[in-house]
Order: sequence, then C-alpha cells, then structure tokens
Amino acid sequence: MGFFATSVAFLIAGLGLLTAGYGYPFAPLRAPQTLVVVHMLALGWLSMLMWGALFQFVPVLVNAPLQGENTSLAVLGLLVVGTVLLVSGFAHMAGTDYLSPVLLPAGAFLLCSGFSLGIYGIVLTILRASSVPVSAGFVVGGLAGLAMTATLGVAFTLGLSGMRLAEPVARITAVGVPIHAALGLVGWLTLTAAGVSYRLLSMFMLAPEVSQRRQKNVLTLGAIALAATMAGALVLFGGADATALFWSAGALTVAAVICYAGDMFEIYRTRKRRMLELNNQVAAAGLASLAFTTLFAMVAIVSGTLGDWLGALVFLYAMSWLTTLGLGKLYKIVSFLTWLEVFGPKLGMGETPRVQDLVHEHRARWWFAIYVTGTWIAGLSLIAAEHRLFRLACAAALLATMAIAVEIWRIRKLKDLRGKWRMLAVESPHLLSTSINRQQRQGVL
Repeated sequence: MGFFATSVAFLIAGLGLLTAGYGYPFAPLRAPQTLVVVHMLALGWLSMLMWGALFQFVPVLVNAPLQGENTSLAVLGLLVVGTVLLVSGFAHMAGTDYLSPVLLPAGAFLLCSGFSLGIYGIVLTILRASSVPVSAGFVVGGLAGLAMTATLGVAFTLGLSGMRLAEPVARITAVGVPIHAALGLVGWLTLTAAGVSYRLLSMFMLAPEVSQRRQKNVLTLGAIALAATMAGALVLFGGADATALFWSAGALTVAAVICYAGDMFEIYRTRKRRMLELNNQVAAAGLASLAFTTLFAMVAIVSGTLGDWLGALVFLYAMSWLTTLGLGKLYKIVSFLTWLEVFGPKLGMGETPRVQDLVHEHRARWWFAIYVTGTWIAGLSLIAAEHRLFRLACAAALLATMAIAVEIWRIRKLKDLRGKWRMLAVESPHLLSTSINRQQRQGVL
C-alpha cells in the first residue's frame, strides 16, 4: 500500500505541474522542465505503481513465496529518495540555483540500487518456482528493459552533471534519449503491464485464461523487439548505423500490440461475468487508447510527421494507455486486498460481503470518465497546438485523479461499507500496509 499511495502522490504532482504550464508543451520536449515532469510520472507514478503490483502478484503468478520480502520497504525508500533527487537535479538545470547538479547521478545511483534490490527479489522468486507461466516471462522481459533503461539513464546523468565521458558513452548519450524512452515505456512498463493484465483481467472477469501459445506469441514478438532495441543501442555505442535494427524493433512492437489487443478482446468476449465492473470498463478504455496511439504512431511515421507529434504520442501512451489501465486496476486491487485482509480470515465462518460492497462505483465512474476524457482532449490539443486547452484538460484530469485517490482512501477505510457488513468489520485496516500473506492471496485466487 505504501507503493500505491506514493505513486498516486507523484501522479497528482506531475499533473499539477502540467496544469500550471510547467514542461512540454510550454518548454521544448528535451528541456529540463519537461524532464522534471516526465521522470516524476515515469518513475514516481508508473514505476512505483508497477513495483507495488509486482510485489503483490508475482508470488501468485508463480505460486511461490516472495523472496526478500523484508527488503520491499528498502526498495520503496530508495526509489522515492532517488526519484526526488533526480527530479531535483533536473530542476537545477531548469534554473533552480540552490540545487546541485550532483543530485542527478546521486538520484540515479539510488534508483539503480532500488531497482537492483527489487529485481533480485522478483527474479529469485521466479527461479525458485516449480513452474513458470508465460505471464511471468513478460515480467522478466520487462525487468530486462528496466535494467537497460536505468543503465542509459546513469550515463545521461553523468554527462548532464558535467562529468567527462569516454567517447563511446558520450556518443550514445547524444542520440540515445529516444532509446531510453522506448525501453522505459515499452520495454519495462508495457511488457510488465501486459504480463500482469493477462492474469488480472481473466481473474476479475471470470474469463478463461488466454492459451499459453498465444501468450508466447506476444512475448516472443515483444522480446525480440526489446533485444533489437538493445542491440541498436550497442551498435550506436560502437559508432555504427543502427537504423535497420530500430525499424525492425518498431515493426515487431506493432505486431506484438496487435496480437495482445486480440487476446484482450478474447478475454472480454469469453468472460463469464457479463456485467463489467468499473475497473474492467476503465481497462477497456485504456486498451482502446493503446490501439489508437499505435495507429496514430504508424500514421505519423508514414506521413513523416513523427517529430512534430512525438510529444502528443508520448503523452497519450503514458497518460491515456498506461495510466488509465493503472488507475483502473489500482481501484480494484486496493478493494480486493482490503477485502482479503478484513474478511478473508472469516471465510467459512459465516456470511461475508462481496468485494463490490466496499466500493461506490456509480460515484467513481464519473471521475474515471472525466480522467479518460481529459487525457484524450489533452493529447489531441497537443496535436492541434492548443496549449490553453491542454492546461484545462490537464486540470480536469488532475481533479479526477484527486477524486479517485479519495475513492481509494474510502475503500481502504471501509467508508462505503453499509448495513450488517459494517458491523462485521471490527476496524479498518492500516492505510499504508497490509497483513496479507501469500497463503491468503493464493487461497482466494
């Protein structure tokens, strides 16, 4: 819960900066102000959310206890402090004189330490499992993308802090920002989100799991695309042309997205729970955003306007696809874990409420609708260069995010539990931590 609460705080802060006109499009795409917002959202929001989800659900995916579970608080601390230092370093570059450029490599070092500790625990958990499903392979691929993203990030921070770099490292830092972004958004965040969503969407909609063969097809395409991108970075490091590798990676990524979208459609089509819960409606909106953003990117490449629309593409990808999916699943995960913690021990001893009894979907649905609409309008306003409209749309998304955060707080504190169920719950669980063990999770799943 600490990961989830921290991630939402960073999301609110990032949207607040965009609403205030800080960063792109009010500054160039690679300006320090933009880097502040980008890393606040990519590291503080999306990556922090993903780590919280991985620590909860990887043990369930592989049916094995989480290794190094006691280090999760250290991972959280390293990632929070590292992100704050890194963002402060970019703020120094933007003109905040009382900060130091040394904060950049210091933040990168702490982030890499946190990532390494988390990767060690997750990979060791997977290796010690008796059987490993394909969905766990997505997680491993995502962690490989994270490792490469962090490696490039360290090189960038060393260069930006004024250190003299060897010629090959300086070469890759000069042209490697798009690679860094692609590895982070697609290699790390999307691969991992895809792997987790295969299990969560099937579970929450009571749908048959997609066949291992179909999942392997998506994983293979994504893994080869990731390997091609990494190989391209190494080729650039050596001073050669890597255009063919990057084009191949892009084509394979599109193919993987198409196959993944087909699998998600199959899950929705074959679900046994005909009435879609709010979290699955929100996930569907996120998947629609992924499809549109992929199509938009293909049109931009074919028309030669990718450079003009790159900012809009990144915004739509991060805020309309990944964030929409993340917020929707966070809403469900928190209610599910809260129910498991409060009522799981009472199973078999009498009546217990449904998970849905902990939430107020009718009220929350409006806030999710405002968020999705706001990010779409914001992305389209970037294409049309309507900057005032962009700020208004970000303000709507910010308001909706704060309201969703309140809804999640209400779930955690059992505020919407009514009648006899409220009497059954002796007290609400701790806001930022849970007492759930793996046996409780696995028993219900």
